[in-house]
Amino acid sequence: MNFWTSLVGKLWATIICLVACILIILALFLLPYIDTNFSNNSGDIKRLFTYTAIIGFSMTTFFALFLLTKITQPMQKLIRATEAISKGEYSTRLSIVTSDEIGKLANTFNHMAAELEDNIRNLNQEKEHLASVLRSMSDAVITIDTSGRIILTNPPAQKLIPKWRDIDWDLEQEGELEGNAEEKVPKPLLDLFERMLKESADVSADVHVKQGVWSVHMAPLYAENDIRGAVAVLRDITEKVKLEKMRQDFVANVSHEIRTPLSMMQGYSEALLDGMAASPEESQELIQVIHDESLRMGRLVKDLLDLARMEAGHTDIQRRRVDVNEMLERVYRKFSVRAKENGIELIYDKKTSDLVLEAADEDKLEQVLTNLLDNAFRHTPGGKQIRIVADRTEAGPASELLIKIEDEGAGIPREDLPYVFERFYKADKARVRGTSNGTGLGLAIVKSIVDAHDGTIRVSSQVGEGTVFSIRLPVENDKA
Repeated sequence: MNFWTSLVGKLWATIICLVACILIILALFLLPYIDTNFSNNSGDIKRLFTYTAIIGFSMTTFFALFLLTKITQPMQKLIRATEAISKGEYSTRLSIVTSDEIGKLANTFNHMAAELEDNIRNLNQEKEHLASVLRSMSDAVITIDTSGRIILTNPPAQKLIPKWRDIDWDLEQEGELEGNAEEKVPKPLLDLFERMLKESADVSADVHVKQGVWSVHMAPLYAENDIRGAVAVLRDITEKVKLEKMRQDFVANVSHEIRTPLSMMQGYSEALLDGMAASPEESQELIQVIHDESLRMGRLVKDLLDLARMEAGHTDIQRRRVDVNEMLERVYRKFSVRAKENGIELIYDKKTSDLVLEAADEDKLEQVLTNLLDNAFRHTPGGKQIRIVADRTEAGPASELLIKIEDEGAGIPREDLPYVFERFYKADKARVRGTSNGTGLGLAIVKSIVDAHDGTIRVSSQVGEGTVFSIRLPVENDKA
């Protein structure tokens, strides 16, 4: 910056001009007066006046320069400090210690810089705190401006938005909002966003995207009295909706399973009371139906109680050393008579004689095998095979027992396989079955018992070829 255009330069020039004007004015009036009244020594007096003026002007200029320098240096320091503050160096301070106005200005500047640094630090801390909260949230958070442009997201939202963007929406409103599609509000939130802008209030809704369900709460963001955008919080409630659906289905299925035997018992008992049985044989037949249905309802209630205890973690497992080969031989003999009656060939294929579990509940495992074999017999027609296969395998450092129940029944469709272990789920539409006394809870109980033994159960099937249930149980159980 040019010195003469600065405030100090202008002040210095003003002082010099003022002194020069005073001297010129004095010279204009004083020199003629000397010539008139001091004719003898006028030349000496003029020279003396000239020398005095030069010396006075020089001293005045020197002291003015000295005084202005004392002002210039602090001002230059203040300018440099201000420039540093403008560049983000908020720790900059002035070291001017005087009691005049410059000193007060320096103290005020230092106080302002300290307050500014403290405010910036607090803002950064609040920003980091907010960023940490957003990062730690499992819910997706999206901030949108009034034009529908996404301006802030947290990590769950950053994962969600690309998935939604890759969905092939049949958009009729594709060109409604300006800008790139990847920067705009996602299509599932568009109606909710427009509703929020229209109502200027919080809005909530459940959004269905493919097989997922999201609970969305959107609130407006204000700048003074004007809406400057919105923040949307999205929570994945897919599992919650599925569980609620399962609960409703469970209640409906239980009601159906109980209502059927109750209706039959009520109908046949009314027939007996009305004397519709014409002979003792017919009465005995009606009584037998009532008895069978009461047994069926009893089995259903017992299975429900057993399953509820297992899923609540109250499974009464009596662990001890179990000879699985001996247990399988016993189960094989128990079902051999049924196999002959149904014309089914039952085979027990023992791959090894070392079939021992160190800590297991023999009664519970026999219940598993009984349920699986009963299921296989009910869905396998005569002339086919059912195989029981047992082997010992090495799974890393641990050993496992592998038990398979293979049938040649109608099989299960691929789309039904993930649901066969759910309560009351029956893939009857794809199976050839006759009279069934099942409650729809057998496979659910099987899975609960296997899980309680830290094992796994898998099912594979081909429609028209048969089904294979595979059970893997650890030989040594840590819970023993």
